[in-house]
Amino acid sequence: MSEARIWLPKKLKPVFLGPADVRGAYGGRGSAKTRSFAKMIAVRGYQFGMSGTSGILVCARQFMNSLEDSSLEEVKRAIEEEPFLSAYYDVGEKYIKSKDGRISFAFCGLDRSILSLKSKGRILILWIDEGEPVTGPAFDIVEPTLREEGSDWNAELWLTWNPARKSAAVERYRRSNDPRIKIVELNWRDNPKFPETLERKRIRCLEEEPHKYDHIWEGGYLTLADGAYFAKQLADAKAGGRISKVAADPLLSLRAYVDIGGTGARADAFAMWIVQFVGREVRVLNYYEAVGQELAAHVQWLRDNGYEKVQIVLPHDGASNDKVYAVSYESALRSAGFSVRVIPNMGKGAAAQRIEAVRRIMPNVWFDEAKTEPGREALGWYHPKKDDKRQIDLGPEHDWSSHGADAFGLMAVDYEQNKPQTYKQLNYPKLGVA
Repeated sequence: MSEARIWLPKKLKPVFLGPADVRGAYGGRGSAKTRSFAKMIAVRGYQFGMSGTSGILVCARQFMNSLEDSSLEEVKRAIEEEPFLSAYYDVGEKYIKSKDGRISFAFCGLDRSILSLKSKGRILILWIDEGEPVTGPAFDIVEPTLREEGSDWNAELWLTWNPARKSAAVERYRRSNDPRIKIVELNWRDNPKFPETLERKRIRCLEEEPHKYDHIWEGGYLTLADGAYFAKQLADAKAGGRISKVAADPLLSLRAYVDIGGTGARADAFAMWIVQFVGREVRVLNYYEAVGQELAAHVQWLRDNGYEKVQIVLPHDGASNDKVYAVSYESALRSAGFSVRVIPNMGKGAAAQRIEAVRRIMPNVWFDEAKTEPGREALGWYHPKKDDKRQIDLGPEHDWSSHGADAFGLMAVDYEQNKPQTYKQLNYPKLGVA
């Protein structure tokens, strides 16, 4: 029997030893985690095939418009590095499969084809690369598809990601104490083959863009995205002590500003800010976000947190009827006992109007530090989609941050339209000169 040796970063060795349900690594750039997992999934496929086990190795990412966005090239390069893998696999332009017909690779984007996982054949391993944006409901669909097992193996979920948000669904695995969930942190210093070209880029980032360094290279959470619309305003709020413990005035009304999501694994987030206007001051007291939940779950959160008398402010589509049940968010919330108001459609350029309104009112905004942290993460990430060739702003990027930011923008527009006045303009008679 011949023996093959492969190279892995030392910290990854315990991840791949022994039985597991989940294996993964998180961290910054240059750690070799993606290439290592690409190689190991090919190795495991080889082991399965040589033992007579047949099945599919699925390589997924949240967003994949084409094979160019997939892990296909990473797996190809990993196979090319090992002669025994190159001899076992048939590697084509758009496919990878074993020459004995037992093992095949599949590449998919979870945002568009997650439900198709249920119809795939015998999944042996599902590797999700760049797993940070994958939603909780998506993981709830993924996990039950991994049900295959043999005498000495079971189907496994593999994860690699660069952390950005504490609230990201993938972080559930990082926090787990289950011994069958094997996750390690892996950064550039853990890679003994860290290339000189990346070392120069790392040093340059540290010197020229220190605010990005921790996230890019050390796997720290991201606080502000590059080019974020509200980066300066949030930095000013922090420097000015306006991110602290904020109390509600018991004599004034509360408002809940909403961006409507939906239900199911492919739904957008339902986002809601609890706000109070105290004179010209905007007190942001709480933030709520959920994906794929029924309206009853949002209502229950309001009641559990003492917001039974809050006035709910919806965007214009909150008055639209559901195509099946002929009921709108507005009517359903009224039936639940809430006061509801709908902001009319702002027409063309609504996103730009919301952004500018937020920028204008931010000097008056106070955030509760603990309760609004996930919402502030969304505001700090909300950024434009760029056309790099033409160097133009194509409007806000529609991603996980846009729902919280849109709800906050709705609040800003409403505040400006109903701005509290702290004084009245008085008309005094002109004084003559004798």
